[in-house]
Amino acid sequence: MAKSVKLLLTENVDNLGIVGDVVNVRIGYARNFLLPRGLATEPSDELLEQLAEKRKQAEKELAELRKQREALIKKIDGLELTMSRSCNDAGHLYGSVTQQDIASALTELEFPVQPREVRLSHTIKRIDTYDVLIKFDSDLEATIKLWVVADRELDTEREEMEFDNEGNLIEKPAAQADAEGDAAQTSAPAEAAASE
Repeated sequence: MAKSVKLLLTENVDNLGIVGDVVNVRIGYARNFLLPRGLATEPSDELLEQLAEKRKQAEKELAELRKQREALIKKIDGLELTMSRSCNDAGHLYGSVTQQDIASALTELEFPVQPREVRLSHTIKRIDTYDVLIKFDSDLEATIKLWVVADRELDTEREEMEFDNEGNLIEKPAAQADAEGDAAQTSAPAEAAASE
C-alpha cells in the first residue's frame, strides 16, 4: 500500500509549495487536510495550464515578500528587546515568555513577525538575557537579544529563621540577628584557613 500520493496544489501551502506545484505528500495529510480544504487536487495537464497564470502571480508575490523579509532582517539583526515580567525573588518567572509574546513585541515596534518565525531553543522562565533566532526561511534569519527583566525590585537578601521544638518561629531582636550575622561572616574565613 502506498504511503504517499502526488497532488497538484491549487493554492499556496506554507512549508509545502505554491500553486501549480506537484508535490508528494502522505496519504493522511492529503485526505485530512489538503483535499477537504480544496488546497490540492489530482494532477492533470489541463489543470496545470489553467493554474499557470495563478502560479505567475504567486511567484511575483513570493519574490516581493522575500524582498520585504530581506529588508526586515537587516533592520532587526542585533536588535535588543526588553520585556518586563512578574517573578519571585529568585528570578523565576510566574509564567513564561512565549513565541507569541516576542512576535507581538516586535510587531508593536513595526517589525511584522509571525509567532512561528520566532525560534526558541528552550522555554524562557527566568530573568536573564537570551539570544532569540528569527527565521523566515532557511537562508533568511536574524538574531535578536532579549532582556527579560523583573517588573519590581528583587529582595535578594534572605534572613535565616529559627524554630522551636514545636515548629513555631522564634522572634530574634534585631541587634542579636545582626551580631549572629557578623559572627558567621568572621568565622567562615577562619574555618577555611583551618581546613587548609
